Amino acid sequence: MNLLVYFIDLLFTLLSLAILARVLLSWIRVSPYHPAVDFLYRITEPILAPLRRAIPSTGMVDISPVIALILLQLIRRALVAIIVGSF
Repeated sequence: MNLLVYFIDLLFTLLSLAILARVLLSWIRVSPYHPAVDFLYRITEPILAPLRRAIPSTGMVDISPVIALILLQLIRRALVAIIVGSF
């Protein structure tokens, strides 16, 4: 049980850090073809793209990363509660 909770925490922490890194990289000019940037895009785009389609545009500010971070934390907490409560 503890190993599964640890894995979920680690996975969701890494996803959150990847989204934060992508936000930070969007503030500076970095080639999207750089392997690290490409890796971050491939990891985070499946999370952010559906949110961008669902959230109305707010002009030049993309709030999908903020919504994604909130949703990731809610999902993580729900999964941990289900796992801990089921045993």
